[in-house]
Amino acid sequence: MNWHIHDYRENDLAAVVHLIDTTAELGQESVFSLAECIGALTSRQPAVVAVHQGMPIGAALACVSGERAWVMRVAIASGWRGRGLASALLVELERKLVAARVGRIAYVLPEEELLGEGLLNAGYTRRPAVAYFEKTEPLHGPAAGLLDDLGGRLLPGDLWAKVAGMEREKDLIERRVVLPLAEPERAARHGVRPPRAICLFGPPGTGKTTFARAVASRLGWPFVEILPSRLADGGNLAAALRTAFARIAELDRVLVFIDEVEEIAPVRSEPAQPGGLHGVTNELLKLIPGFREGDERLLVCATNSVRSLDPAFLRPGRFDYLIPIGTPDKAARAAIWSRYTDGRPEVDIDGLVLASDLFTPADIEHAARVAAQASFERDLVAPGGRGPDVAAPGARTTDYLAAIAAARPTVTPELVERFAEDITSHART
Repeated sequence: MNWHIHDYRENDLAAVVHLIDTTAELGQESVFSLAECIGALTSRQPAVVAVHQGMPIGAALACVSGERAWVMRVAIASGWRGRGLASALLVELERKLVAARVGRIAYVLPEEELLGEGLLNAGYTRRPAVAYFEKTEPLHGPAAGLLDDLGGRLLPGDLWAKVAGMEREKDLIERRVVLPLAEPERAARHGVRPPRAICLFGPPGTGKTTFARAVASRLGWPFVEILPSRLADGGNLAAALRTAFARIAELDRVLVFIDEVEEIAPVRSEPAQPGGLHGVTNELLKLIPGFREGDERLLVCATNSVRSLDPAFLRPGRFDYLIPIGTPDKAARAAIWSRYTDGRPEVDIDGLVLASDLFTPADIEHAARVAAQASFERDLVAPGGRGPDVAAPGARTTDYLAAIAAARPTVTPELVERFAEDITSHART
C-alpha cells in the first residue's frame, strides 16, 4: 500500500473537485452532479482523501440523511485504478458513517459500469432500481449501546481478504466455519449444522486472533472479545463471566473471542484447590451450551497450549472444531512478504522466504516494520532531506535481510515439535 488516507480537509477542496471532474468519464460516474458534490464538501459532509507523496490520488464522499447515507462519489486517479484504492476509501468512509450512527449506506449508479463489481465485493447488495446498491449496517439504538458496553465493535468488511498467505488454514476455516454460517439454509439442506464454537490452537503469533477477527468481518457480525484479566478485576471471575455471557445473549448476532483461554479453562485438579480456577472452568462449561442455542452466534477460543486445557472443555458437544494454526510454509511466507513489500520487483522475495524459516506472520510484520524504518531514516539523513531513490521508495532486500537476522523468532524447533504432537492428539477438523 503506497497511499495514506485522511479525513477531508478544507484545503483538499480544489484537488478533490479536480479528481471528480476528470474521472467522470472513466467509469466512475455518479447520479450526483459535480455541484452537489462540491456542496457536500463545503458543508462538511463525510469525506476521505487518499494521498501519495503529498498528491491526492483518490477521494470518497457521502451525504447523510437521517439513518441513511448516500455515497456520492468515489474518484480514483487513472493511474491508481485496479489497485485496491477504491475499497480502501470505502472502508474509511464507512467507518465515519458507522460512527455517525448511519444504519444504511447506499450507492446509486446511473447504469451498469465498472464500479458495480467493486461495490458487490465490498458487501453492497444490488436492489432493483436502475443500479442501486445498498449496504445495511446493523446494531443501532439499544443494541449499539450494549455493544459499546461490552467493548465490542463492527470490524471493517475487508479483513478476510487481507489475510495473506496461510491459504490451507484459510480454506479450511472458510469451508467448515464461514460458509455454513453465511448460508445456513443451504447447509441445512445437506444436513450440515453450522458451528457454534471452535478453538484455534498453535504457537504464539501465528495469526489466531487475526483469523477470529477476519471471520467476524466476513460474516458482518459484531466482534466481542472477552478479556479474562479485565473480568477478574471485580474479584469474582466466574460471576463476571456469567454476567458477560448474559449480556452477549441480548445481541441478535455476535462472534465472541476469548484469547489465551487456557487461563480460565486449565486442566482441573482433584480435589479443587482453594482460590484456584476450578469454579471458573465449571462456570464456562455451563455457559457454552446456552451460548450454542443461538443461530447467529460463534464462540472462538484461542490457545497457545491446547494440551493444558481441561478435556471436558474441548469435547465435541462444546466445540465443533479444534483447528491448528501453525507457522506459514514457504508459499504462505512468500504471500505475506509480497504484501509487506507491496509486490516491488526489486525485492528478492525468495531470499526473504528462505531467511525467515519458522517466522510467524507477526514476526514477518515486525521485520518488515524494522526494514521500513531503516529506509525511512536513510531517506531523512540524505542530502536535502530526500534520498537518491525517490523514484522507487521503500526498504531494500538488504534492509529486510538485516531485520530478519536481528529478529528473535517466536517459534523454536521445540515448539514446532510439540505443535505436531498436539495436531495428532487434539485436532478435530
